[in-house]
Amino acid sequence: MTLIQPPLMVTGGTHPARSMRMMIRDLSHGSQGITEGGDLRVSPTTTPGPGVRVGNGSAVIAGATWGQGSYTQYNSGDQVVAIAPTGGVGRTDLVCLRVEDPEFEGNRDPARDDIGYFHVIPGVSATATAPPSGMTAIPLARITLPPNCATVTAAMITDLRKVANPRRERSLQQIIGFPSSVLPPASGVWQTNWPPDARVYTDVPTWATRANVVATFTGVRVYGETFFGVRLKWSDGWLSNEYQVDMDTSTFASRTTVMVADSPYLDPSFRGKRQELRLQAGRYNNANGNADVDRSTAITFDVEFMESAY
Repeated sequence: MTLIQPPLMVTGGTHPARSMRMMIRDLSHGSQGITEGGDLRVSPTTTPGPGVRVGNGSAVIAGATWGQGSYTQYNSGDQVVAIAPTGGVGRTDLVCLRVEDPEFEGNRDPARDDIGYFHVIPGVSATATAPPSGMTAIPLARITLPPNCATVTAAMITDLRKVANPRRERSLQQIIGFPSSVLPPASGVWQTNWPPDARVYTDVPTWATRANVVATFTGVRVYGETFFGVRLKWSDGWLSNEYQVDMDTSTFASRTTVMVADSPYLDPSFRGKRQELRLQAGRYNNANGNADVDRSTAITFDVEFMESAY
């Protein structure tokens, strides 16, 4: 195959369908999958029965053959897809969005047949995550049916959707310098405001489903038998893993660095809002040493938002 002529878009030229498909491939960076995290979700039918429904959304489907390019397909409203009941033996089916272009496979006629359609591949492996090689399709869900089953429930549906080009957004915020303050003496208590005002505000995108959150706490001064923990608190609904600072061998005051990291799932009620993110600390086991912050202490909050299917 040589260069496809003419290049897009040349006035007066006649452009083959393949040129448009290759443009879709280029614009989607060669990726395939749903467009946004909530697209083409597979769920049980409104009245439970032998089928599933596929919701609103769109997708990019890469051709199985090199040079075929990629296709876009849209679904408006719920579409019910039949799932055959089982007999005495259970079965696993794969629900896909398939494109059957007669230029490359099959004999469908675009003038009268659906070229893009929801397709069920019956009897796949219990761990299948992709359609067979050579099929132009993307997986949406795996349906695991027990014996003698004619009703698909939510528990039988495994979501296999992936976002073709997931969005990411990262922000870095710093607090440099604190008023001199000693970690309060109470043990087993997470201090609600120590270090003092160690908080920033994050604007959570509506599309974000997960986040990588890292806080680097530098220049905290420790002395004596110091044993305390730090964690992150995001709004009122999420707490990170705890990280311990154990300086029980320290005789003289020194400064140390602590890092806190976690990757939370972002609940729908959390998205699209401004949320407070703060560092908290608290003593363990009545340790006698101390920790304090001052103008040489700093905290860096690094937050990366990510999009995935939901």
